[in-house]
Amino acid sequence: MNVLFVHQNMPGQFGHLAAALARNPANRVVFLTKADRTPPAGVARVLYRPARAAHAATHHYIRGFETAVLHGQAVAGACLAMRERNFVPDVVVAHPGWGESLYVKDVFPSAKLLSYCEFFYHAAGADVGFDPAEAVDAEVAARLRTKNAPLLLALAACDRGLCPTRWQQSLQPAEYRDKIEVIFDGIDAERARPAADASFALPDGTRLTRRDRIVTYVARNLEPHRGFPSFMRAIPRILHALPDAHVLIAGRDGVSYGQGPADGRTWRAVMVEEVACDPARVHFLGPLPYGNYLRLLQISAAHVYLTVPFVLSWSALEALAAGCVVIGSRTPPVEEIIGDGDNGFLVDFFSPEEIAERTVAAVRSGDKLDGLRRRARASVIGRYDLATCLPRQLRLLNEMAGKTTPRPIAAGRAAISPMAAQA
Repeated sequence: MNVLFVHQNMPGQFGHLAAALARNPANRVVFLTKADRTPPAGVARVLYRPARAAHAATHHYIRGFETAVLHGQAVAGACLAMRERNFVPDVVVAHPGWGESLYVKDVFPSAKLLSYCEFFYHAAGADVGFDPAEAVDAEVAARLRTKNAPLLLALAACDRGLCPTRWQQSLQPAEYRDKIEVIFDGIDAERARPAADASFALPDGTRLTRRDRIVTYVARNLEPHRGFPSFMRAIPRILHALPDAHVLIAGRDGVSYGQGPADGRTWRAVMVEEVACDPARVHFLGPLPYGNYLRLLQISAAHVYLTVPFVLSWSALEALAAGCVVIGSRTPPVEEIIGDGDNGFLVDFFSPEEIAERTVAAVRSGDKLDGLRRRARASVIGRYDLATCLPRQLRLLNEMAGKTTPRPIAAGRAAISPMAAQA
């Protein structure tokens, strides 16, 4: 089977799947990406570059759509070159979020297209407008509706869709949901697992273990979408109630979702100015290598995971798999994986008081929550772990590749080459 993966930030959600396919010598696996890094073993990498950025004069509603078209053109050009070298995929697996898959079916009309349906934007019921302080007017709604244009084109073009959670699937347009399979990306539960003897070294050399009272928080970037301000405002209450506790915070200072502070500072700088924290007990660790990150989870007495109604983080499932006592926000993505009092605890996203109260109670409970920790790990096994999800993903691809349909009229090179010239 010939498989083409398309994701600007290789490997994205496709790392395990691409590697598994490449281990079978009967498969040819190619990754088309903008990321100049080493691909998974056995996978060939092809780089593409958009011809230019969107024009500043383009209407702000459609600047993102212009960017998507430019990415789609660049990918189409790279696909044409692959076709000239006699590589024609049976299945294309693509993330449509940046427009990369817009014209793939025009170049490879016989290929089956599997689209990763991660998110569909709404003016109500998801991340936008979740904060009562955020104004959502007709202007915002119109901008979001337009932002969905390339995602709608991707849904219309794909043969099947892949979505990690049921809540994220529920955001997709109703007329397309039937062709979207819900399969999580897969957590490596053999690595993310409890370890009673785990330890974690702070930058000053201090070594912490499960015997210490450790509160942990992890996010790719420390930002409001992941509840960073609410957590920071909870810290003084946590430290006051637990005089011997340490708070370990891992994450970058950038912005993955939403907006940065209006004054150009980082959210960490804003919150450190607002909330007085003892640097001897509150440790900002920055991004961590994966092994260190897992050790952080393994020594945690209480792990706080907060998110607005948005994409569910891998870290939430890895924390459960590692047997953490997860204090999660009472929001739809988290409610799908955590039952309050069963395999974790749920709190109000906007309440530092409740976050602190539940975190303190969890730390003080100690070994009394060992049953909950076991249920946390058990809730991942068989639903979200790699051993379960990867075979399901492989079955879906094999099923798609095995379908036979009449071959459409091949798209001519002239249909796309002039577009690249006009970029």
